[in-house]
Amino acid sequence: MQTHFSDAALARPHIQRADKVLRSCVHCGFCNATCPTYQLLGDERDGPRGRIYLIKQLLESDPESPDEAVREQATQITRETQQHLDRCLSCRSCETTCPSGVQYHTLLDIGRQELERRVGRPWRERLLRTGLRHALVEPARFKALLALGVRFRPLAPGALADKIPLAREHDRHAEHQAGPVTATPSDQALSRQVLMLEGCVQPGLAPNINAATARVLARFDIGVTPIREAGCCGAIDYHLNAQQAGRTRMRANIDAWWPAIEAGAEAIVQTASGCGAFVKEYGEMLADDPDYAERAARVSALARDIVEVLGEEIARDDRPTLSAASPDPQPLAFHCPCTLQHAQGLGGEVEKILRALGFTLTPVAEGHLCCGSAGTYSITQPELSRQLRDRKLEALEANGPARIATANIGCQTHLSSAGRTPVSHWIELVDDALPETLPQV
Repeated sequence: MQTHFSDAALARPHIQRADKVLRSCVHCGFCNATCPTYQLLGDERDGPRGRIYLIKQLLESDPESPDEAVREQATQITRETQQHLDRCLSCRSCETTCPSGVQYHTLLDIGRQELERRVGRPWRERLLRTGLRHALVEPARFKALLALGVRFRPLAPGALADKIPLAREHDRHAEHQAGPVTATPSDQALSRQVLMLEGCVQPGLAPNINAATARVLARFDIGVTPIREAGCCGAIDYHLNAQQAGRTRMRANIDAWWPAIEAGAEAIVQTASGCGAFVKEYGEMLADDPDYAERAARVSALARDIVEVLGEEIARDDRPTLSAASPDPQPLAFHCPCTLQHAQGLGGEVEKILRALGFTLTPVAEGHLCCGSAGTYSITQPELSRQLRDRKLEALEANGPARIATANIGCQTHLSSAGRTPVSHWIELVDDALPETLPQV
């Protein structure tokens, strides 16, 4: 794709990055075939190729240019342009499909930030986005608001009420759900130590996920070192176009983790694939920060989804572990989140572990398509999100599973909101399947 940026424009780092991405696109349109919103709406501007053109037009225009043609182009950048970019789920399915390796998500972030600066938003949208940022990113605040939401759920707007759980399923490890993961004496005695990003909404919505992860890791002689100062990964702020606030959270997490990293922590484990995908990009997003670039790159190198850690351990302890597992015999459908398969390139890895442990997985059509959760998308774009959720559930339930498993709290909450087949995080199922003590090799 040809671009027409002035030398002055190309002197700005974000335009340089955008120019590189734009020039890698060859207009082939393969991306539209795997784009969820294009499949629903059939509008070129609601597919990746069309959005790339819209962002190109936006970045090449300048309302203050001395060139009349460039000023005229700038007048075409409107709320309509913003709406087409808002409808993108950032699922990155298009990147998996693209034969040219176009880094679409990088271009999208640049385009959205520029639109925010140039076009702005109506006060209702600003209020909603600010409210989401402040309600979701602090675990204690979110838990308090969640408790209120459960009590007054009938009064909540539809899109919001869908996200408030009716009740938590009974869990045999309920005693671990009272608070964040803490180190026990046995954890501290283990020679191998990892850090774990506990997340902002997950401790409130599904506290057993982190607790189950710690129990599973302990079976493999890996302890979890709690870092209380680490908070939200920054994705919520960043993807709601408060990108500087998102970077501030990244820096705070790096500062919180750094002493433990220097002390020898071998990984930063994430159980929410959305957080994992974001932390793995800290190095890229802080590459131009001289105070944090090196440490951010180190943090990204240490970031690992729990499936990566567990996959290695099961392979290392192959036969004893597999023969000891007692999985639920009922069929299971696995929903692979976009952030796991497209952003992290780990599609199929959870399924390998579940099958190796003896779970029966049902086939799932259109596994590459997004469920419609996409962070806060299910609240900011409720109609499209609900359509995608129902389409995904039809695919997941087609072969009669007793339960659905997934790897991201957002997807889990979104799929559960339909009140159909029960949805769990896959690590909880592994926790139940493995004995308390694994046989030694």
